[in-house]
Amino acid sequence: MGLGNPGPGYETSRHNIGFKVVDLWRKDLGLSMNSRRFRAKTTRAAFRGNNIILLCPLTFMNLSGESVRACADYYALETGRILVVHDDLDIPLGRIRVVRDRGAGGHKGVSSIIRHLGSAGFCRVKVGIGHPRYGETVENYVLAPFYADEKGLAQEAIRVAVNACELFVLEGVESAMNQINCQNLVNKEEKN
Repeated sequence: MGLGNPGPGYETSRHNIGFKVVDLWRKDLGLSMNSRRFRAKTTRAAFRGNNIILLCPLTFMNLSGESVRACADYYALETGRILVVHDDLDIPLGRIRVVRDRGAGGHKGVSSIIRHLGSAGFCRVKVGIGHPRYGETVENYVLAPFYADEKGLAQEAIRVAVNACELFVLEGVESAMNQINCQNLVNKEEKN
């Protein structure tokens, strides 16, 4: 489940990186997300023998939990089988963290999901977006596009986050954590 805000005004914002991850995975799988169930864009698919649901809530970030809960209830999903992809200010751009059973860390979309599920026991792919460089407020920063010199690194981070989702489905959260959390795309770029 990728988090973001609907509408063209938010499409390129840092806050929509969860949408971007799910959208790239959808494209990789050759799927469309035409369904509007659960107040979300959604689709179901088979991924290497596993049934998956891709979902991007259209409720706006602060109400993401409504959509996630409706989907979880409909499909009787156990909380630990839910994977939420979202931006994280406290992680630098170029780092991705797979975690489970954590608090919201100030992220209003995650907070909404915890409140609606009644649990923080779901898994997450946290995609680092770093901190403002030029004194912007946090709200303006997360709702703005990446700086010009960050766009390539952001695209690479989105690709690694898709890989984290695939690992979660195929091998479980522990394997995803072990393979993804040690990667640092910034150091990788500096070595090239």
